[in-house]
Amino acid sequence: MDTMEIKLREEYIKLGQALKAAHIADSGVDAKFMILDGKVLVNGQTELQRGKKLHAGDEVVCENVRIRICSRDE
Repeated sequence: MDTMEIKLREEYIKLGQALKAAHIADSGVDAKFMILDGKVLVNGQTELQRGKKLHAGDEVVCENVRIRICSRDE
């Protein structure tokens, strides 16, 4: 499984935005359907909310890619 990090610029990033930033989803629509199809895990749990706020320390898994959400200081 590949791992990548997303450094936060703000307090949080929304799940759909994180999938686009990681180049897993080409668009918000693609991200929406991945999430609604149950293909996305956040901290080990299936997440169905595209607008789920991700904070530093959260981990997303989708399509054999692990995304670590990091603070800008890390």
